[in-house]
Amino acid sequence: MSCVIKAENLGKSYGKFRALKGISFTINKGECFGFLGHNGAGKSTTMRMIYGLSTVDEGYLEVMGERIDPITPPRIKQIFGIVPQEDNLDPDLSVIENLEVYGGYFGISSKDARTYGKELLEFMGLADKVNVNVEMLSGGAKRRLVIARALINKPQVIILDEPTTGLDPQARRLVWQKLRRLKEDGVTMLLTTHYMEEAAQICDRIVIMNDGLILAVGSPEELVRQYVLPFVIEVRVSMEMLPSGINEKIEAIGGKAEYIVDSLFIFTKDGKRLWDKLNEIGLDHHVCYLRPANLEDVFLKLTGRRDEE
Repeated sequence: MSCVIKAENLGKSYGKFRALKGISFTINKGECFGFLGHNGAGKSTTMRMIYGLSTVDEGYLEVMGERIDPITPPRIKQIFGIVPQEDNLDPDLSVIENLEVYGGYFGISSKDARTYGKELLEFMGLADKVNVNVEMLSGGAKRRLVIARALINKPQVIILDEPTTGLDPQARRLVWQKLRRLKEDGVTMLLTTHYMEEAAQICDRIVIMNDGLILAVGSPEELVRQYVLPFVIEVRVSMEMLPSGINEKIEAIGGKAEYIVDSLFIFTKDGKRLWDKLNEIGLDHHVCYLRPANLEDVFLKLTGRRDEE
């Protein structure tokens, strides 16, 4: 696959605060590349540098084969579609008028924006909302309209900043379905999200960031295989209620104890075998939960915290 975005030792400072501390990554054409990290990890700073809202202070950044020095030029910005975290639609306009006005920023005529806008509304499941005022839309419909708006200039790269924040599970999965369709059509996507399931569902590769650094990179499946064992038992009691010598007891029956966010997680290769031996180490089944390991386990292990937005 051809490289669309390339960063080498990318750094950014705000006064004495270093928001990025020399990160490197490549994003290939047609893939969905995810940035995971708690607030302040450097995700938004990276995005802003890519689409030209912030200058490159240190290192090397390349977009579509062109070096960004120090800021993304307008001709490169034209390839981007932006889905911001907030629904910044114009409340005084109808659905189709929002697309027409936005198309004008890219030099698209009102007629062409309306014609293509209707195709986008059909794609996003909003064909029956063409002339509806945006204030009458549900939260999920507004998010789909924001995505449709981001596509009006037929971008090669879409930047999605928390695209499903605040949506119910059904609306979130509908957005995922539309994003998969875009990826199938060869659109490159950059995604920031706090939802681990969302990243696992639609990202081809992910970087996990913390304090301006990249801690890990790989596909969701690769990260789970690399950093945790296949199964995990969550122990749902307070730390002071745990049996004495619990770490040694867990190790003796083939488990690995990890303390994350003041909770005990027991990782193991054989979930059923360890589950059957919990009583031997002084843990009751009713306070434990066995499940496959997932991307959130990797995130918590590497960053040592939950996001507290």
